[in-house]
Amino acid sequence: MTNNEELYDAILNGRLETAVAVTRQMLAAGADPHGLIDHSMIRAMEEIGARFEAGKAFVPNLLMSARAMKGALELLRPMLKGGNASSSGKVVIGTVKGDLHDIGKNLVASMLEGCGFEVVNLGVDVSSERFIEAARTEQADIICMSALLTTTMSYMKEVVAAVRTSGLDVKIMVGGAPVTEHFAQCIGADGYSSNANAAVTLARRLVLG
Repeated sequence: MTNNEELYDAILNGRLETAVAVTRQMLAAGADPHGLIDHSMIRAMEEIGARFEAGKAFVPNLLMSARAMKGALELLRPMLKGGNASSSGKVVIGTVKGDLHDIGKNLVASMLEGCGFEVVNLGVDVSSERFIEAARTEQADIICMSALLTTTMSYMKEVVAAVRTSGLDVKIMVGGAPVTEHFAQCIGADGYSSNANAAVTLARRLVLG
């Protein structure tokens, strides 16, 4: 098994220690960080996402793969700063004001990052002002909002309205347990996803226009 395949396999199977060790070994041997991301990491995250969609992998598998990917990515991050790293786009993501749930949102963030997006994770209890400020400062392509409660998902409508009024040229994605495609359309969002893998597909489509 080549080192690229070994890294791919470690991330696919959620083996954090192996992923970090192989990444460190490959970097010491002069491997290109961008090549590791493109040929091993993104490919592994896309595969675990596809397995999840097909019912052959489950949320714990996604979380373990995302954890392994993030561990490997931390070693590469200093080498990507200021470089010519290719990016699928930039996403500002957060759980809306009044909601403190973040497991699903963090999984989406990890999947997006693992599949080539730059991700700015604002955490939980995020106001419309913070979404707009971050999107403007980061020159984001997409604002991604999550809510787990029916009492907080209504705040998404306020965020959408505030973003449209602000004049920002940014797409808006929404998701979370109580959120539906119909709700997303009613509040004027650009798209809805029911899971992390679908969120990656949607984000790519929105960036490409």
